[in-house]
Amino acid sequence: MVNVLSVREFDTITSNEEYMNSPYYKFLDEKHFSELKLFIEEYSSENEGADILEFMKPGFKRGVGSTITFNSYVGIIELPSGFQIEILPKVNLDGEDECLARTKRIFLDMLCCLREFDGKSFNTASLNADRMNLYEIFINMYLQEARNLVKHGIKSAYISNEDNLRFFKGKLQVGEHIKANIAHKERFYMQYDEYQVNRAENRLVKTTLLKLQKLSKSMENAREIRQLLISFELVDVSTNIDKDFASVSIGRDTKDYEKLIQWSEIFLRNKSFTTFSGKKSGNALLFAMEQVFESFVAKWVKRIFSEKSDSAYRISAQDRGYYLFDCPRKFRLRPDIVVRRPGTASVIMDTKWKRLKPDAGINYGISQADMYQMYAYSKKYHTSDIWLLYPLNEDVKELGDISFVAEQDEDIKVNVRIFFIDLSDYKNSITELYDAMEETVMENI
Repeated sequence: MVNVLSVREFDTITSNEEYMNSPYYKFLDEKHFSELKLFIEEYSSENEGADILEFMKPGFKRGVGSTITFNSYVGIIELPSGFQIEILPKVNLDGEDECLARTKRIFLDMLCCLREFDGKSFNTASLNADRMNLYEIFINMYLQEARNLVKHGIKSAYISNEDNLRFFKGKLQVGEHIKANIAHKERFYMQYDEYQVNRAENRLVKTTLLKLQKLSKSMENAREIRQLLISFELVDVSTNIDKDFASVSIGRDTKDYEKLIQWSEIFLRNKSFTTFSGKKSGNALLFAMEQVFESFVAKWVKRIFSEKSDSAYRISAQDRGYYLFDCPRKFRLRPDIVVRRPGTASVIMDTKWKRLKPDAGINYGISQADMYQMYAYSKKYHTSDIWLLYPLNEDVKELGDISFVAEQDEDIKVNVRIFFIDLSDYKNSITELYDAMEETVMENI
C-alpha cells in the first residue's frame, strides 16, 4: 500500500514531531521531508522566468524548524521511495470529514475543462475519488481513454519491413540480397509493406500501459490494464520513444489517439502540465491553479450564459482583439472572458485565483496591478462593465457587493465589480453571476 500525505494548497509541512498533530502544520517524517527538499532542488524549468521556489517554498520558522509551503500549484508528487504527496486546491467547503473526497471531485471537474482533459471518455463521475489518490485517478483517466480507443478499434497502417524470404514479395534489395544469399539461391532479400497494428501510436500506448502496470497500486487499475494489454498483443514495445513520438500522425482517422499520445508523453517522459520537469528524484503531475480556474470558469460561463440567453450573447475566452499600444501594436490584451451582445457594450470578466480578505483597508487584498489591467480593458473595449472573479473562501462569505468606480471620461465610468465563485456549488454560482450581469446590462441600455 502506497503511503500518501494529503495537503491543501497554502499548507505548510514540517518534519518536527512536536507538530505531528498541529492544526497549523502537516507532518512529514524526516526521510520523506529530505526527499521532497531534494526533489524541489532538482526540479527544473524550461522557462527562465519561472521558478519552482515560487510554488514550493522551503523555509525555516523559529521553534518549528525547516518547513515547505505549497502555493498556487496542485497535483501529485511521487518521491523516489514511492511515497506520494497529494496537493489539493484550497476550496471552501463545509464539513471537514467529507471535505477530502469532495475537494478531489471538484478539482477533477475543474481539470476536465483544460485542453488536456477534454476527451469525452474522461468520466469523473465513475471515479472512486474517495478511495484513489490523485495519481491513481490520473492513471484511471488514461485507462478510460485507452478503453475508448479499443472500443472503436486500434488502427493499423502500412509498415515497411525488410526480410529474407523464400518468395518474391515487394521490392528486391539487391545489395543486401547479394550479401545474404550468395549461397542461398532459393531466398530473396525483400523490402515490402504490410498492413498491421504495430504502428508508432500503438507502440507508445502499449509502452505506457506497461509502465503504469508497474506504477499503479490500485487493484482496479491493474485489472483494467491487464484487459487492455490483450488488445495490444500484436504490438511491440517501443524501443525508441523519441522516434515513435516523432512518427505520430494525428488526423481524421486517428483522432482517438490525440489525448492518449499527450498523456503517454506525460507518463513516459516524466513531464508535467507546467513549464517544470523533474529529474531522477521523483515524478510529478502539477497544475497551475490560475490556469485551471481560468479554464473552468470560462467553460461554465459559456455554457450557462448561452443556455440562459438563448445564444443572444457571444462569448469569447482569451479574447485577442486589442493591443495596449496601437502604434506600433505591442502588448496584446487578453481578458479571460468577453461577453458581447448586439446593442450593448461588451462585458469584460477576468478570473484571479487568489484568496481575498475581508479588510477594506487593504483593498481586500486585490492587486494594484490587477486594477491597472482592468482599467486598460475598460479603455480599449469602450465599456464600463468590468468583473473580477475570485474563488469564494470562508473569510469573505459575509461580504456584500464590492465595486470600484472611476471616471474615465464624460461618457464612460470604469466600474469594476468583484464576484466570488462558490466552487462547491459552481453551477448556481455562475447562474447568479449571469443574473447580476443581466441586471447591470439592463441598467446601461
